[in-house]
Amino acid sequence: MQLSIEKWLLDRKLRSKKTIAILIDPDKWSKEVLFFLKNGNKNHLPDFFLVGGSLLSSNALESTVLDLQTLGKPVILFPGNSMQVTSHADAILFMSLLSGRNPDFLIGQQVQAAYQVRESNLEAIPLGYILIESGVTTSVQYISNTVPIPSNKNDIAISTSIAGELLGMRAFYLEAGSGAKNSVPNTMIKGVKENVDGLLFVGGGIRDISTVDDKFRAGADIVVIGTAFENNPNFLEELYQYKEQYNATKKSSHL
Repeated sequence: MQLSIEKWLLDRKLRSKKTIAILIDPDKWSKEVLFFLKNGNKNHLPDFFLVGGSLLSSNALESTVLDLQTLGKPVILFPGNSMQVTSHADAILFMSLLSGRNPDFLIGQQVQAAYQVRESNLEAIPLGYILIESGVTTSVQYISNTVPIPSNKNDIAISTSIAGELLGMRAFYLEAGSGAKNSVPNTMIKGVKENVDGLLFVGGGIRDISTVDDKFRAGADIVVIGTAFENNPNFLEELYQYKEQYNATKKSSHL
């Protein structure tokens, strides 16, 4: 891809094309999943893959990224810590956990990873990561030792996003967490979308097409699916068909 990953995503946003990403946890990756993606679903792949997890080894990360690169879609790192970096990916979400007050995830892990990211020539996309309360204690909440923003506090999420934008972040991720009971509220997504210009990722607790549709209509540019794909890989075909129909409808409405 000649254009950078960020420019490619921004171009999709400007053309009102919604984007689907599948989050792959390397600790749950297998050759069987790769075979399924290459054969059973090769015509219904997501727009790109995110790779990362709360707990994983660097060997698992690298081998998973190399496998995914054979599918011909961009592979973007979604690191849980400074160890989750490999030059084989196309880009990295270089993110700060803005919703928490743990300095290690605000800036500490980023300092540890900085030289490796620069030397790897990975495209780094500065991103504000904002954890939203979801009804259960998620892995990221436990590992990062941070308190998520209450799901009924839209004003805090909006102010946090604005602060990130003023600090120079060009993308934001509203995250309910892996295995979340509840997804990020649509009113919160809408509020953040109306107040910042960056790419808006939304993930966590999204298990069906109806919820994906809600997130897109609320303002998400990119919807991230993780657990729902792990539990039912065939969901990918349904996602693909829905997204293509959604984007085609939006395109015709602008003609």
